[in-house]
Amino acid sequence: MEPTKELKLRYKFDKVVSKPIEAIIESCEKLKAKVEPDYRIRISEQYIRFSIGMLQREKFSPNLKITLEKMEDGNTFVKGIYGPDPVLWFFFISLHIVVGLVFLIFMAIVYSKWTLNESFQFDLMIMISMTIIWFLLYFIARLNRSKGISQMKELEKLYNKVIQE
Repeated sequence: MEPTKELKLRYKFDKVVSKPIEAIIESCEKLKAKVEPDYRIRISEQYIRFSIGMLQREKFSPNLKITLEKMEDGNTFVKGIYGPDPVLWFFFISLHIVVGLVFLIFMAIVYSKWTLNESFQFDLMIMISMTIIWFLLYFIARLNRSKGISQMKELEKLYNKVIQE
């Protein structure tokens, strides 16, 4: 795993495991009892979510969501995705939507004033500032992800324990 070299904000991976889904879930149940205060493991049918426990959680703490799919040969196809805390993810997406809507509204205002030969400098400055804010949001998200890389590796160790036991 090399998330620092990838451009994506949410690191994804997939893997074929020679264990059946039931054995993976059973290993996960055993591990859940051992690591409960430091880590949270939630199991729902063929979905598993690993997260950092409340005592160690920071605003940049990642989650690891695993999807298990049964293959015809008896193996299990594992799809994983690292992402931020769902509340933080919702907050960042909401900010992106607000910035985008403000940009579009002022773009319409600039166009209207341009066609009416009125001054639109202030409105254009708002559009430029929304573009700058959008880039700042992107770099803040990358910074948060880089802060959480050590915790991503901890979650990866838990995941490896589950699939290798």
